[in-house]
Amino acid sequence: MTNALRRLAVLSALALPLLAAPEARAGIEACGNIHVEAEAMCEVLVEEACIAKCEPVSFNAACAAELEASCDGMCSGSAEASCTGSCNTMCTGECQVDPGNFECEGECNASCSGKCDAQCSAAGNQAECRASCEATCDAHCSGSCMGTPPEATCDAKCNAKCEGQCEAEVNLECQVMCQADGYATCKADLEGGCKVKCQRPEGAVFCDGQYVDDGGNLQECIAALNALLNIDVDASGSASCQGNSCQAEGEVTCTCRVDADPRPPLGVLLAVAGIVGLRLRRRR
Repeated sequence: MTNALRRLAVLSALALPLLAAPEARAGIEACGNIHVEAEAMCEVLVEEACIAKCEPVSFNAACAAELEASCDGMCSGSAEASCTGSCNTMCTGECQVDPGNFECEGECNASCSGKCDAQCSAAGNQAECRASCEATCDAHCSGSCMGTPPEATCDAKCNAKCEGQCEAEVNLECQVMCQADGYATCKADLEGGCKVKCQRPEGAVFCDGQYVDDGGNLQECIAALNALLNIDVDASGSASCQGNSCQAEGEVTCTCRVDADPRPPLGVLLAVAGIVGLRLRRRR
């Protein structure tokens, strides 16, 4: 019986909050600008396990990132002065508590995404609405916070954070309505590409069950996810088959990177799932 090589690389990180810092959120360019939470579980799947996930429900996040860009020209509302002003006042006070750990894009996304529950409470498809809302927050926060490094002043960080947050909030309703018309076509297009990737040795990436359209940049996407989740994962594995049964073995190694910080964190929990004794089944 011919030997089969199957690989499953699992990257997972779950971090407890560091003092009052919110969870970072980001749209990752190398991963098709998909919205990814800081505690997301991301995995690279191949063959049957991968194909099983190539279904419409898995394409919400990838389609939202794609549709947000196409709807941007139609949804171009500007930040309201009242929103920016009240936001800046609150933001400056929060930033001054710990300027070094106040991150513009993460803070902007956390505040903006908090509006998504209310925005989507009456939506017919809440999963799609939520994905559209988060993609809109990602796009505006990333664009506004670009060029605002950690060492920037609180005023600079808060100006950028509030501009991005308020612009996103002004455009949420328009974006959700505009994107709703494109999901069916987008999901149909992604399904074919997803299944093709599953048949390749490299496989496809999924984060929290959502397909990541890496645009042919798989390794760059994995590197970006490793950076966001603050882990390094290397995986290797092999499988031998006899009859209809395959036994796979492998290992995962992880290195956790902790940024220098004079204050000890309240705690960080790093969970990594590996490939050990994975039972695979082959169809005749």
